[in-house]
Amino acid sequence: MQAQDRTQPKPGPAPIINLKKPQSFSLPNGLKVLVVENHKLPRISLNLTLDRAPFTEGNKKGVDNLTSSLLGDGSTKTSKDKFNEEIDFLGADISFYSTGANASGLSKYSKRILELMAEGAILPNFTQSELDKEKDKLIEGIKTQEKNVTAVASRVENVLAYGKNHPTGEFLSEETIKNVTLQDVLANYNTYFVPENAYLVIVGDVNYAEIKKMVEEQFGPWIKGTAPKLSFNNPKNVQYSQINFVDMPNAVQSQISVINTVDLKLSDPDFFPVIVANQILGGDFNSYLNMNLREKHGWTYGAGSSVGASKYNSSKFKANSQVRNAVTDSAVVQFVFEINRIRTEKVTDEMLNNVKAGYVGRFVMQVEKPATIARYALNILTEGLPADFYENYIKNINAVTANDVQRVANKYFLADNFRILVVGKGSEVLAGLEKTKIPLFYFDKNGVPVEKPTFK
Repeated sequence: MQAQDRTQPKPGPAPIINLKKPQSFSLPNGLKVLVVENHKLPRISLNLTLDRAPFTEGNKKGVDNLTSSLLGDGSTKTSKDKFNEEIDFLGADISFYSTGANASGLSKYSKRILELMAEGAILPNFTQSELDKEKDKLIEGIKTQEKNVTAVASRVENVLAYGKNHPTGEFLSEETIKNVTLQDVLANYNTYFVPENAYLVIVGDVNYAEIKKMVEEQFGPWIKGTAPKLSFNNPKNVQYSQINFVDMPNAVQSQISVINTVDLKLSDPDFFPVIVANQILGGDFNSYLNMNLREKHGWTYGAGSSVGASKYNSSKFKANSQVRNAVTDSAVVQFVFEINRIRTEKVTDEMLNNVKAGYVGRFVMQVEKPATIARYALNILTEGLPADFYENYIKNINAVTANDVQRVANKYFLADNFRILVVGKGSEVLAGLEKTKIPLFYFDKNGVPVEKPTFK
């Protein structure tokens, strides 16, 4: 009987990606339009995106949330009920936000769907009665979240990482929501909902010439305007790694978030090495963090990490999980261990190749979808990417080396300068955290420094 040949086959050549280029045009008011014709199904989807810089809302934090909630409540031409009834009659979906709108439906109703989308977006119907209802909903939501460990952790990590005077560090409160008036919503809409940096992406069973004429008719009246372009100082990471603890007596598990800010854009040379490094550390089931905390120790249902990229301001590196109270301190130690591991040990060829293959496989599946083609084209415009960014995506993923992974891990996963935010039941977890010998600081549920909690 002959032995089986278990030699791993050599990978074949990387697939060649030829992305179809959308057709495009612009309106005099500044709106840019991208059209991807796809006649396989009798459907159309539309996405309006406002590429606007972040801004602070101060003591009226919530005005942008409320603007989102009130958009789509009919228009100055059509009542809320009639507006929604017609959308339902068409079997369409149309939703609005302070940063744009989405619509989809059967292509035979393209003209009317586009009309309703434009009407709701550029002729909004803001009323005091609807504002009062939405404010009540928002306040109720905040009260519900006060005992939610994940919600508190999310709020505090942004406050600590960015500061309360930064757009990302601001948070909603009952007081700031009550401060918002109808005039504030109107001013917010008029200031920021403008066509200068707006993009309308249309995908589906449409004819370019016909849809172009429709867009010109419906969005042509949108009044030209320029949104303010504010800039904010990049937040500084802490001078030394530390545990930031928030006591939640009702917590049955601890939320652990290891965070530091990063300056990373899609257009940066480090982008591809960073996303590969993150995938190895905590991006999928076989990552360092998940295999350690879940598979080896059984402390959690899952542990992972993420890295953001933004052209406007700093993003975050974040590794996180929820673990049982009894193993909170042990989990913190293992988070630190795995982050140090990817910084000090070269990843194996097998792990690196598996991660690359996963990325390539997912990418190839995505580029077969017309909506992906449109999204990529939009990214090229909004992120200032090279025209061939996505054609070269696979090549750039495959070019990442073990040395690259180690280099960017040291640059972006700051083992000496990160915060380990722990939100949990202090009476059960603090004693263990103190034994880690990592400096401990205490904060309330709004990220305000407090004294060490005492327990009976």
